[in-house]
Amino acid sequence: MAARLNPYLHFAGNAREAMDFYRSVLGGRLDVMTFGDVGGGGEEYPDDGVMHAFLRTDDGLELMASDGHDPDAAGPDRVSLSLSGDDAATLSRWFEALAEGGEVDVPLEKQVWGDTFGQVTDRYGLRWLVNIGSAPA
Repeated sequence: MAARLNPYLHFAGNAREAMDFYRSVLGGRLDVMTFGDVGGGGEEYPDDGVMHAFLRTDDGLELMASDGHDPDAAGPDRVSLSLSGDDAATLSRWFEALAEGGEVDVPLEKQVWGDTFGQVTDRYGLRWLVNIGSAPA
């Protein structure tokens, strides 16, 4: 699978409502994983909060989102860029290059959903989410 670059939107508790709206406008299929689905969000996030939502349309559009961000955040704090695919070498190289002069927010490590994930804020203040999925069997 080739790598993909997607916008990733961050909401303060209303990601499901927003993504349902975008689905009503754009059509397609919406998959939602809550914090409860992966063992709970603890004191910080409600179990029914959106950990990850992914909207795919028949026109080839893809939009991702999650809850748990500052309600007063704006601009770059509300949008991230998500790199994903199954080419671990390439995605790891990109992660490391984006981290040069920036800051690793979440190390690139195996996560509870089974993929390898990391988050980095680059030297220009943009947040990148890197997700390495398992290669199809």
